[in-house]
Amino acid sequence: MNVAFFDLDGTLLKGDTDVLWGNVLCEHGAFDPKTTAAFERGYASGDFDAEDFVARFLSPIKEHGLEACLPWLQELLDQHVIPSLRSETLERLAWHRAEGHELVLATATNEFLTRPIAEHLQIPHLLASPAEQINGRYTGRPAGPACFKEGKLRYVKRWLAEAGHKLEASTSWFYSDSIHDLPLLEAVQHPVAVAPDEALAELAAARGWEILAR
Repeated sequence: MNVAFFDLDGTLLKGDTDVLWGNVLCEHGAFDPKTTAAFERGYASGDFDAEDFVARFLSPIKEHGLEACLPWLQELLDQHVIPSLRSETLERLAWHRAEGHELVLATATNEFLTRPIAEHLQIPHLLASPAEQINGRYTGRPAGPACFKEGKLRYVKRWLAEAGHKLEASTSWFYSDSIHDLPLLEAVQHPVAVAPDEALAELAAARGWEILAR
């Protein structure tokens, strides 16, 4: 199998989906700005509970109802995500598509927020922090471990196994901006650092990994 995995936040997107979602919610009086600020600080330091933050950014569905959140989700996509997509990574996405490679969006951000983004980008496979659905409706609760750090690698291996493949036997790429994604970056054949954070930039340079959009 030839497969290209793409991180979302900071990689395909110049920014963070959870932060942008938090900003949209704050504009509508549906969220506490302190939550998004805490997320930014915690993510930068790596000192935060990923499952807790997945729950927090899903909680508006539970508090305000799915019908209220869906227009906000569309606003997030149209006004914030699409204008902030990174051209260099989109070019790589187009190249992999032209080569006939399998395309996978692998992100720690929850499924509710990222599925419309994957659909917009025409990425057929999404590995994201799972969001609970009952009778096809999102409830505002998480549905499993976050797709983050070692968890992202586990989600990738499970997805491949379900298709009858192994990562070790696949020709694979992974594009990421973050040192948090090191487990998966080390596991693929072609790791690519995209506008990397300081720690990843140093490591990528030392190991001779490709660095895109410095």
